[in-house]
Amino acid sequence: MPSSWSNKRERQYEHIKRSAKTRGRSSGTAKRIAAATVNKTRRMKGETKGRGRSRGRASTSRRSVRRKRAAAGRKGGRARSRKS
Repeated sequence: MPSSWSNKRERQYEHIKRSAKTRGRSSGTAKRIAAATVNKTRRMKGETKGRGRSRGRASTSRRSVRRKRAAAGRKGGRARSRKS
């Protein structure tokens, strides 16, 4: 675990790692998943040094784009607008 993580993020890392192991992942894969998840959370919460671009803000619009693409299907059909 990097020294830049807070105690809260270290606890989060251990919790995610333990959960992944319980679900049958290898220890190496569990560590990788936990580290990636903690780093993603830190980026989204603004706990890292910024490099100019933030990924956390556009998550809602990205979800709606994915939903529309899924509605269109694989062969390029027009996206149906659903009321949700």
